[in-house]
Amino acid sequence: MPFLHMIAPPCELGRDGWWFLFHEDRILVRAHGDAAEIPRITDRRETCLLPTRKQFLGMLDGIPCFTAELEEPVMIDGASYRNLRSLLGILSEEMFALAGRAFQIMDWARTSRFCGKCGVPTEPMNDERAMTCGACGIQYYPRVSPAVIVAVVREGKVLLAHARRAPSVFFSVLAGFVEAGENFEECVHREIREEVGIEVKNIKYFGSQPWPFPNTLMVGFTAEYASGDLVIEEKELVRAAWFEPDEVRRLHIPRNGTISRRLIDWFLETYGASENQAGQVDLG
Repeated sequence: MPFLHMIAPPCELGRDGWWFLFHEDRILVRAHGDAAEIPRITDRRETCLLPTRKQFLGMLDGIPCFTAELEEPVMIDGASYRNLRSLLGILSEEMFALAGRAFQIMDWARTSRFCGKCGVPTEPMNDERAMTCGACGIQYYPRVSPAVIVAVVREGKVLLAHARRAPSVFFSVLAGFVEAGENFEECVHREIREEVGIEVKNIKYFGSQPWPFPNTLMVGFTAEYASGDLVIEEKELVRAAWFEPDEVRRLHIPRNGTISRRLIDWFLETYGASENQAGQVDLG
């Protein structure tokens, strides 16, 4: 049974549940070598959990899921607090996605406690994932920041860049946030033009991925080179270049489980790479 998103918990809830517990921006997990798991707690009293805020997420395989922010880093046997980004490829894909959802909702709850217009404390709504101001009636929903990420191809080569903000030397496709009043296609044109100085055409939707750092929705596209010479924005990029499939295999690129990696794998599969042997690095 897939995860079932719910706002209000069922009337009858047992003590058993998946708990996504955060202290500041770190999540409590049980690690086992190269794998990790979210604690499944059968009796919350046994762990002395006193969350500052708690949100019900929904049901996974009939088991309730909660996200909670802890004022103090309460410990559970065999568990430790980890940076969520470091768990990519260590948690199962399903649990990493749920942990990302949990973080975004937890972060929204703690940053939406007061009305931004009049300063009055907000209250959670019963039938929507929203906070409302009792004084002026404004509603605050979880923030989602859309961004585009694009694989640009030219004559069998893909455009990859090394960003200055990257913690290590690895190459990825270009990405950027959507601006107010801009649609996705306009954002693709603008971001590529601003970062590497070229024009693109034949923009096609590829897929999307929530990226909880802290609240991004990555929307992926493929595109073809149209015109221009590569001129990088030096404040953003160290280097950008066109790479053939064999060259891509020798680069350090993002880990599996990311839409940036899926776009690069699409290029390798589409343009004749028989086997993907590219290096993987943490996204930081």
